[in-house]
Amino acid sequence: MKNMILSVYLAGAASFLCLPHIAHAEFVVGIAGPLSGNVAFNGEQQDLGAQRAVSDLNEAGGVLGQKVKVVSVDDACDVEQAKAAAARLVAEKVNVVIGHLCSRTTIAASLIYDSAGILQISPASTNPTVTERGLQRLFRTIGRDDDQAAVAAKFILDSFPDDKIALLHDGNIYGKGLVEGVRRELENAGKIPDLFIQFKPNQKSYVDTIEDVTAAGADVVYAVSNAVNDAALLTRQLKAKLSGATMISADSMAGDGFSLIAGEAAAGTYFTFGPDARKLPSASQVVERFRDEDAYEPEGYTLYSYAAVQAWAKAVEIAGGAEGADVAGALRANTFETVIGEIGFDIKGDISGISNFVMYVWSNDGYAEVR
Repeated sequence: MKNMILSVYLAGAASFLCLPHIAHAEFVVGIAGPLSGNVAFNGEQQDLGAQRAVSDLNEAGGVLGQKVKVVSVDDACDVEQAKAAAARLVAEKVNVVIGHLCSRTTIAASLIYDSAGILQISPASTNPTVTERGLQRLFRTIGRDDDQAAVAAKFILDSFPDDKIALLHDGNIYGKGLVEGVRRELENAGKIPDLFIQFKPNQKSYVDTIEDVTAAGADVVYAVSNAVNDAALLTRQLKAKLSGATMISADSMAGDGFSLIAGEAAAGTYFTFGPDARKLPSASQVVERFRDEDAYEPEGYTLYSYAAVQAWAKAVEIAGGAEGADVAGALRANTFETVIGEIGFDIKGDISGISNFVMYVWSNDGYAEVR
């Protein structure tokens, strides 16, 4: 699959180089996310989802009769690298950016795109700040962390009303913001968490954090990090020390990367994510193509990325061109049939039309929605 991505990118680049004097000979979609580092599991989902969407668009005749080129860049979920990646996409004269994935990189890069008049649609950045700054060309196809926090807190209150609760975060805007949101929801309901701490991310051992959890006598641990390996290793080491503890996390865990690292400790772990679009009739053909042609399971952010490209392409058709402000207006004024359902966008750029978050639980056979 990685070779296919490289081929698509090189083919697009070659086409671009062969037409240096023809203005607007094709539309250009930028994809920005972590293709290296400890968030690469999720970055791959975003990249492959958008790549497949563009490939399918071109197979169907393109957008407004023009082919669509892809430029994919790696931000490693790092703010400074995200700014450099954004500058490159501006130089490539992209019409839209699908990404970034991490909230902190989306926030950092969005000002660069906005200054250049470039539309941006994130399929994964959930922190409320992303769409609270009044940027008119910034959208997302996933829900917000204030909604995600409410779902997680309600699940904790309903399922573990008498248990002691530990809240852990990795210190970045996504993890800290979401865990603080859960704490507010719990405290508003009269339940005071027994532990609220920050852990150092990207470690091989979380023994100090687990000692804090043990000292607090916590039965339920709600822990959030951008990195799958953080949640997975923390779960694995926690279960080795406290076999009866319940682990709960968030959307960054939606993928096989978690179970590959956590091993048998993954079973019984809960997390929040959007409704599983793979089960929708609107996604059936695309899911089948991923599985049959790419040997890839389109989990996590994959279909949310595909939907971002779909919404952009349909908005371009409505606007009659790819100018950022015109397409932004079309996105806000219309609804779009996508693989994740019929969606729209509110005045802030937040997605509307679908349920934002539900609870999942891991088993030895994968994860499934909690009923």
